[in-house]
Formats: sequence, C-alpha cells, structure tokens
Amino acid sequence: MQLNAPTDALAALEARVADDLDRIAHPRAPWLEPHHAADGSEALDVLIAGAGQSGLATAFALQRAQVRRLLVLDRAAPGAEGPWLSYARMRTLRSPKDYTGPDLEIPSLTYQSWHEASFGAASWRALDLIRREDWAAYLLWVRRVTGVPVQNHADLIDIAPAEGPQGRLLQATIRHADGRTETRHARKIVLATGQEGAGGWWMPDFIAALPTHLRAHAADPIDFAALRGKIVAVLGAGASAFDNAATALEHGAAEVHLFCRRATPQVIQPYRWLTFAGFLRHVSDLDDPWRWRFMRTVLGMREGFPQATYDRCAAHPNFVLHQGAPWHDATPLGSGVSIATPQGPFAADFIITGTGIETNFAQRPELRRFAANIASWSDRYAPPAEERDDRLGRFPYLGRDFEFVEKTPGVTPWIADVHLFAIASTMSFGPSGSSINAMTTAVPKLAAGITRGLFKADLDQHWASLQAYDVPQAVIREPAGQASGPKIAEPLPSTVPETTA
Repeated sequence: MQLNAPTDALAALEARVADDLDRIAHPRAPWLEPHHAADGSEALDVLIAGAGQSGLATAFALQRAQVRRLLVLDRAAPGAEGPWLSYARMRTLRSPKDYTGPDLEIPSLTYQSWHEASFGAASWRALDLIRREDWAAYLLWVRRVTGVPVQNHADLIDIAPAEGPQGRLLQATIRHADGRTETRHARKIVLATGQEGAGGWWMPDFIAALPTHLRAHAADPIDFAALRGKIVAVLGAGASAFDNAATALEHGAAEVHLFCRRATPQVIQPYRWLTFAGFLRHVSDLDDPWRWRFMRTVLGMREGFPQATYDRCAAHPNFVLHQGAPWHDATPLGSGVSIATPQGPFAADFIITGTGIETNFAQRPELRRFAANIASWSDRYAPPAEERDDRLGRFPYLGRDFEFVEKTPGVTPWIADVHLFAIASTMSFGPSGSSINAMTTAVPKLAAGITRGLFKADLDQHWASLQAYDVPQAVIREPAGQASGPKIAEPLPSTVPETTA
C-alpha cells in the first residue's frame, strides 16, 4: 500500500513532527558502545521481529532512548504490513477513534493529527470509527516519519545463543523471500509477532483433517468470490467469526450459518472495562493469584462483537445464527461437509472456523530450539480448582521485562534476552502486545526493560567511563587587573561559642 504525495497539510504536519521530536530529544547523548560477534561483525543492540503496530512503536521508543543499532524484520512486502490488509475483515477498527497508540503520547503523531491533515478536520469530527485501510496507511506514515529501520521479506526462523568478546549475544537466522538465509547477531531480540506469536491459529482436529478445499481458518487467505452461491458454515461467535460471515454474505454466498456454542453470544467487551490507567499500568505488578484472576476472567469472556458487526450480518436475510450449537464432528459429504451438532446434522459447502489461537511454543520456528524450557503459567502457578483453565495455563510466564523465563534454571539462560511482545504476553502483563488501547503504557514499559538490561550488562564499561571522565565545565581565570591571581578569602571566625569545662 502506497500513499500519494503528501498534501500541503500533511507536509506541514510532518514538519511539526520533526520539530516536536527535536524539542523532546533529551537526553541526546549516545550511551551504547558497539558489541561484536566472534567473527568480528558488529552486533545489533536490538532486533525486532514483526513490523506491525507493536514492533514499530517499540522501535520508535528505543530510538528515542538512543538505541541506534536497531533493525525491524517484516516478512511481508512493503506496504502490506500487519493484519489490516490481510485477514482483518472488519470494516473499521473496534477501538474508539480517540484511543492513542503508536504516537507514544506525541500529539503530532496521533491518528487524529494524521487524519485531519489527510482528510480535514470536518472529516475527523464526522468520523465514528477508523477504517482499517486508513489505519494501515497511518502506520506506514508513522514508520516513514519516525525513520524506523525495517527490512521487508525477512522472517526470523531461529534464535540461538552466541558469545562475543564483550559477552553474551543472540544469533538470529533470517530467511528472505528468495530462500536465502542470513545470520545476524543481537544483544536483545523482541518478538512482536502478533496473535500467533507463541503458537498458531487453531481449529478442532476433526476440521483440520478435512480437505483444505472444504475449510479455512478465519486468519487464512480465503477466496470469498468462490463462495458465491454456496452454503457456508462458520464456527465461532467472536468478532472475527462475524467478520468472515459478513464477508461471505457480501460476496454472494447463498446462505451463511454461524454456530455459537454458548446459549447466547458474548456481547460484553471486557477490554472496554479495563482501559483505565490503573489497570493498564499496574496489573503486571500484582501477585500471581490476582493477575490470574483478572486475566482469566477477561480472556475467559473472549472478545465480544459490537453492534455494527452484528448488523453487518443481520442485514442479509440469508444469514442464520445458531445458538447453543457446538460442533462435535465434521465429515466429507459429497462435494461438501456434514457437521454434527446437538441440533442435528448440518450440510455445508464450505467451513470457516473463527476459533482463535493455541499456545504451542514448538510450533513457532524461532522458538523451537528452546521451546521445551520456556516456563508457562502452569509451571509457576497452581490456581484454585474453580479457577483452573488449562488453555490459559499454557501461556508463557514472562519476567519483569517481557522476557522468557526458564522452566529449568540454567539450561537456557540466554532466553532472558528474548522479549515477547505479542498477544501471548497478556496473561503476564494484561493488554500489551497487539493491543492499541494498552500501547501507550506497555511499549514504554518494554523499552525501559530492554534499556535496563543493556545498561546493566555494560556496567563495567560505564564505571570505567566515569572514572576516566575529565571534561571541565569551567576555566578559572585571573580577574581583570589582578596580577597575583584571585583573592582567597580568609576563614570566617567561628560563631559557635567555646564551651568551658
């Protein structure tokens, strides 16, 4: 996706951004000396996998902290970053338009500023929710004006330990679109890998066993035009399931049936409740029982859908909502599928599953080397029986700075330099990676944790630098007309009375 040449208003805004960033650049002093790998190559201070909104915002925050040996990897082509132009099939973002995020509290970088410069202030006032295509364009603009370095067509496929003359490093293997692989070294790695960052998209085994021409996950590329005149069954009643149902209807599907396992669909959105400073800033400071209790409740409710999402489907007379209808099995039937439900069998031509993600560290190539030693919540906390949730227990149990923690200490100590900033961070930090509403609190927390680690690792160097520091701030000169140098005042008499024995 490419933007047209900036309008006069947008060019003026970009000049304002540059001026704002210059005004708040303190402290400007560089403080990180380069580290080198054993082969002599210069290591990155931080490598970020993922150039969506979370990866870009993290890189921007680190740049502002004078972390300059920095690179962001994006597996996608330029202009196709993130989910907004791929599997996100809603018409608009679900967050209120005044939520801020990648701007990191710089007014000229907010979406509102970009929108007003692009479309006018009247357009902003009339806007209800942000179009996802506009949000994608805004993120590309943020990338450009902040100068975040991004390498496209680059996928992180392995992380291994390495040593350099100055200490521990990470060795990253990067695969390019042409199949070529490249090795880079970094002191820290951030995985801003979105929804599937600690596993993958999930569907029931009996659906996964079906031929691929009969089924798809809501996150898959889907040829919706090919569903014209077909009967489509959608499993799930979250927002993405409704989005896919609506898209199929809009492409001319003969019927779309959405199956909800609950007696009534979930319409409460817990993320609206928790968007207040106290929770976003401090839920990660709570002890494990309280963190578990809050996030189990939030994630157990799943993401509710807004009215507009439901109305988009309900506007079609050939849309049918089945409540209290989980799927027990699905088998090929002629050219389609027969689905077993408590309400009896149902025949469809095609299945779409809006069934979310499953945590499985070994499923991610970049985690595979150390997947067996990543601590999960079930390794560190045993909730009361009434609060047990095996699905959430598989989430990674992260350290103070979003870093992986070892299941068995001492086996893979280097994973403390790998920081996860994705949806799987949620159990440890509340809304964080991939969440617009939490970005202004979560990104600075992550960036501070990374710079803390970089600083502490170089303490000897900083101490030596202080010991050698000899830059005078003033020069003592003789006052004019005084040849013998400045007068030295005599000591003042003591005003404290002498004591007598």
